[in-house]
Amino acid sequence: MHKLSLRAIAAGAALIALGLSAAPAAATTSEAFATNVVGGANTAIKNAMKSPKAKSAVGKRTVAQVPPVEQHPVGGATVQQGLPTGFTYTADASMAFPYGNIGTAKGQWLPGGVDLVAGYGFNPTNRFMVSMYQLQHYPYGFNSGTVPLYLQGFANPIGCVNLNNTSANGCTPENINVTTKDTFLFFNYEKLFSIKFNNGRVLPFVVTPTYVSRWSKIGASTQNDDTVPFAVNPPDGPIFFNTKTRSAQVLSLAVTVPFLKTPKMFGTFTVAPGWLSHPNGINGVNKAQLYQILYLEYTPDSKTKFFFEPQSSRDYLPTDPYAQHLFAYFLGVSRRLTKDTFVQLQLNSGGPSNETPYGVSAISCASITQCAPVVGGLKATQIQIQFGIGSPSVIQF
Repeated sequence: MHKLSLRAIAAGAALIALGLSAAPAAATTSEAFATNVVGGANTAIKNAMKSPKAKSAVGKRTVAQVPPVEQHPVGGATVQQGLPTGFTYTADASMAFPYGNIGTAKGQWLPGGVDLVAGYGFNPTNRFMVSMYQLQHYPYGFNSGTVPLYLQGFANPIGCVNLNNTSANGCTPENINVTTKDTFLFFNYEKLFSIKFNNGRVLPFVVTPTYVSRWSKIGASTQNDDTVPFAVNPPDGPIFFNTKTRSAQVLSLAVTVPFLKTPKMFGTFTVAPGWLSHPNGINGVNKAQLYQILYLEYTPDSKTKFFFEPQSSRDYLPTDPYAQHLFAYFLGVSRRLTKDTFVQLQLNSGGPSNETPYGVSAISCASITQCAPVVGGLKATQIQIQFGIGSPSVIQF
């Protein structure tokens, strides 16, 4: 019985396949899309709304400018009318601390990560960017307690499996390292448009075609990647082996529009349909998944920015028969230390709305060597600290 439980517990490592990466290094894949897409679009829209041309078009009743010193990327022109021109870059190092019911990882810092962004603006309306982001998280819900152990052919559970790190109900606990570091690689093209109305007002918006490739490193993997011994199987379906649980490639087309602009506040809304560039694992249909991101910021002075970014994202990984609907938020503050350096503190959290309950509800085995966890969704929450040069960024995908 112990041998069977031990092998079944090993399957628990596959849970991270349903984990949320919220991003900026985010809670979940809460969490890598917007730093690229929303961040660049916000900069372009801000600059366009405060440019002399835009101000003359809307007249004296136009909304006021944001504080004069903004957090633009390093390099490029210092006065912009849209997207930054010339070469720009951002680089930072981050560390994160997890919260929630995370068992053996409680009280431990997550693996550190780095973010690198490079862009080239051909003119104020056209820019190309390449970016890499690393997110660290430990989903709570993995250690969700004692769950029943089912063997194929038996209607009732034949025993129990303890997912916590303490003995309970006669079950021997097993400690599985599901600490996860996700890496995202972005290629995106930003195009700024403006709609002119009869009353002279101008509405700037940004369209961003994007390609995203993501992969992972999971502590429990024996291959130093995101491959775990077992993968989540469809209901009453086969068990997949050696599946890269967190690798995916996505094509997306984002549109960002402003809805708020005052001297100290700014807000945008982004909608972005996205498709898997190719299905993998047990992916089913590959219809468009709709990402929605709301961004709000408050700048009390020229060096400080508070931001809040709720989003409805999608996670469609090789172990998902269909996409998870992720509701997440990012809340934080950034402070410019010098002209080119910053520090940022960020709290992010998220979980799927169409997968309940969170965590493992049971372990199901076809044989001694073929086991898979029966799971709902996973939730992740962490606080992140970033130090860098350039512009602070928030990633959410």
